[in-house]
Amino acid sequence: MSTSGGGGKAARRAAAAAGAAASATVASVVDAVTGAVSATMTSTGSDGSASEASADRSTAEGIVGSTDVTADVTADESTAETAREVAAAGPEHAEHPATTGYGTPASGACSVQWDHDGTSAYGTAATATFFVIVEQSGPWGRDAARESHLDRELGAELDARTSRAGGRFMLMRRPGGHPAHEGPRTVLVAHAGARPEDAWLLTAEVDEVGDLLGLDWGALSRGSRSLVQASLLGSRPGPATLLVCTNGRRDVCCAVRGRPLAAHAARLAPGRAWEVSHTGGHRFAPTAVLLPWGQTLARVDERASEWVLSASETGHLPAELLGPLHDRGRSGVPAASQCAESHVRAEIGETRLAALWADLPEQGEDGWEVIVTHADGRRWRVGVSREPVGHQRPESCGKKAIEVLEHRATILEAWF
Repeated sequence: MSTSGGGGKAARRAAAAAGAAASATVASVVDAVTGAVSATMTSTGSDGSASEASADRSTAEGIVGSTDVTADVTADESTAETAREVAAAGPEHAEHPATTGYGTPASGACSVQWDHDGTSAYGTAATATFFVIVEQSGPWGRDAARESHLDRELGAELDARTSRAGGRFMLMRRPGGHPAHEGPRTVLVAHAGARPEDAWLLTAEVDEVGDLLGLDWGALSRGSRSLVQASLLGSRPGPATLLVCTNGRRDVCCAVRGRPLAAHAARLAPGRAWEVSHTGGHRFAPTAVLLPWGQTLARVDERASEWVLSASETGHLPAELLGPLHDRGRSGVPAASQCAESHVRAEIGETRLAALWADLPEQGEDGWEVIVTHADGRRWRVGVSREPVGHQRPESCGKKAIEVLEHRATILEAWF
């Protein structure tokens, strides 16, 4: 019998610290943030209202933290845009400032607090059977589908159709500066599904985003690649792709910690790493989703992104990212099933993504029971609970602290 989620926090914190690596020159980021927020800025929300944010250099330093490690490469445009998003996110974020890269962090950032605690990430992947992701450069609002340079009504309709069919609609953009984009855009359509062996990814270049309304949504929900491909002209199978959450209007941590990571990953694997509008789980920033499996990851530093991009080429997760510090779960199954699958994966050291899957959970008196199956025939019955850890933390920068709950798993029985 084995458990996870409650113990080993000191080891998790040590692992997180060992993985830390600075990704941007702090002085340049502080200068950019100061320039963006020292004078009063006005940003307009989706309802047309305006909010003002102002800060001096000390506030900027609080937002980005400090480090003595300088950057290898950081685009000036990306740094400036990050600063603008930090400022535009509103004055409430000054109460819970974020950090830059993996330098010495400001202690108030939501993700920094959760890093320090080493709270388990098991069972926190946003559930989705499939993903529809559209390239859209330029700024994103909090609700990116409706607040970007993409036509508002079109974005809302694509978001609604995707959600109704059980999927997740997101915007993506190339790391670095985000000038207005003309011409064809890249589109990713991925089916994660309940069984990772059935996952697939299509990519296409489209001139008109509205053409996506013609997708075979029923086939996409069922995972019929041939029918979906027939409904998306010019589509072809795509490689494993890493999507890094960088939307500062959702959470400052995602912009300031995610952008350097996305830029690093894109330099390593051009075309296989993108900034994305919202993965959920700001408290685990930098957070990312690996397509086509919908495998969601927490606390991803630059070294971890290198491991992921390399291992995923052959359908693997890096062994270093197994366990509750980094593995949030696969999006195609509910939270309890995610937790059970991730726990068994870590216990047996299974890195092949298609080798392990969890059934739907069965509700019990004290939580759930989940059957996890291996491709070689082994099976496990896993008990899963969601329990308080004994302290409060904000789930997002600027929000009030709430009681922290984490998923915990216990192997109750095994069949070999």
